[in-house]
Amino acid sequence: MDEHDWMAERFEEHRAHLRAVAYRMLGSRTEADDAVQESWIRLSRSGASGVENLGGWLTTVTARVCLDMLRSRRSRREEPVGVEVPEPAASRQDAAGPEQEVLLADSVGLALLVVLEALAPAERVAFVLHDMFDMPFDQIGPIVGRSPAAARQLASRARRRVRGPAAAPDADLARQREVVGAFLAASRGGDFAALVAVLDPEVVLRADAAAVRTGASEQVHGAAAVAGTFSGRARAAQPALVNGAAGAVWAPGGRPRVVFGFTISDGKIVAIELLADPERIRQLDLVVLDG
Repeated sequence: MDEHDWMAERFEEHRAHLRAVAYRMLGSRTEADDAVQESWIRLSRSGASGVENLGGWLTTVTARVCLDMLRSRRSRREEPVGVEVPEPAASRQDAAGPEQEVLLADSVGLALLVVLEALAPAERVAFVLHDMFDMPFDQIGPIVGRSPAAARQLASRARRRVRGPAAAPDADLARQREVVGAFLAASRGGDFAALVAVLDPEVVLRADAAAVRTGASEQVHGAAAVAGTFSGRARAAQPALVNGAAGAVWAPGGRPRVVFGFTISDGKIVAIELLADPERIRQLDLVVLDG
């Protein structure tokens, strides 16, 4: 086996991990694949000579590629057009295979990805590498061009924005469905008090650009304001699984038109995402439930 074949074989051993890192940073399967491919190109050009930890080296290179892509994306965004909702890691339409199964099993909730989109590029990279992949700050610092202490501050600031005042999201799917069911029942019945009761006081509602164009507010903050938005207005919404988490969908004639993503913590809804972009909806792992 020559050196090129050896490097290709070693690279394939790390591909799924690199794609997971890139996806969490970029929120796009296509861009994540591009970042991973660029990492391979850089490895094939430089060679692995002198690289003691190939996995760490490739993760660092992929992170730097993603940081450049995030900065380029932000510089091209001349004016805000609403929340850009990221793609899921994989969908039921993807070809079956070990990598797709890993990505689906280790997928990131829709709501978390939307929050990550609001972070500055360096914040997002520092947060993802440290909080999701346990990379130490002395390695993160050079990637984002900061000292380890400054990288720690970036991750801490990102963590506060991601988590907000609430505790960690509830992982129990049955509990999620119970809370979403209570929300839908209160909304259909126009029960304002019941809606407020199921919402966190600091809940935030976010809508993508397509939903904004149909009249939704880009962001609504606070339990009373969010309850007022939904009271009596979700009669046709059906419970659903959205990227594996409890959610809801409005699907007149069986065609999904609006998807509702929920973040639930301590039995309260802390965030709601409205997605109406048809292309984004087609990319979701979406299962409509009965009742």
